[in-house]
Amino acid sequence: MSGKQWGKASILGCFVDLVNMEQALRTVEDMIGDGVPCQVITLNAELVYNAYHNRYLQEIINSARLVTPDGVGIVWAARRLGYRVEERVTGIDMFYNLCKLAAEKGWGVYFLGAAPGVAKKAGEKLASMYPGLNISGNHHGFFNDEENKAIIDEIKSKSPELLFVAMGAPKQEYWINRMKDELGVPVCMGVGGSFDVVAGIKKRAPNFIIKLNLEWFYRLITEPVRFKRQLALPKFVLLILKQKYLRRKREDVKREG
Repeated sequence: MSGKQWGKASILGCFVDLVNMEQALRTVEDMIGDGVPCQVITLNAELVYNAYHNRYLQEIINSARLVTPDGVGIVWAARRLGYRVEERVTGIDMFYNLCKLAAEKGWGVYFLGAAPGVAKKAGEKLASMYPGLNISGNHHGFFNDEENKAIIDEIKSKSPELLFVAMGAPKQEYWINRMKDELGVPVCMGVGGSFDVVAGIKKRAPNFIIKLNLEWFYRLITEPVRFKRQLALPKFVLLILKQKYLRRKREDVKREG
């Protein structure tokens, strides 16, 4: 990758690229130029906590070509562990920015996931926002293993440069990791509930809440069903504090030695 100037943070065994939005977009552009199938993951605390207890998921995260610091929990953890992080690079912001860049560059994009009709509606909205956006196709995310091959063949026939998969984490990460080489798409990225937001089915937090890094709280209030998932966050915090303590202890032993 040309011009790479950033490091990686190790957070509970998961590596995250210490990139800002501009660097992340430039990296995706490099990937498309290379033409080799790659996975992009936007990492949040919940996904890291799950990966801490799931070696296979951790391996998927660490094999991705680009892993961005999505959630405020990741930014907090990285800084707590002594890494320098400029900003959050969220999945939905990456999604919007990549669609804008795709319209400028002439890249084809394919939308896979969400409920029937949502990907199509999101594509129409994005096409109106970014004139010239080449939407290669779309398909909902409710398909079984028998239908999987037909969807793979459909995507391959369209030859998009970007594939956005909205199946929720970590399901979308598993699917991309398993299928990316067969798909041959240069950049495959999981975008969670982004199609729902773009299509207007769900609302994103107001800008002032996003700037206060309270988007997670807004989502919890508007989607109470997320409460059980959010219970992972205090456990994540405790594990980060433990990681910091153990790191400091090792450094003390080295100095004494």
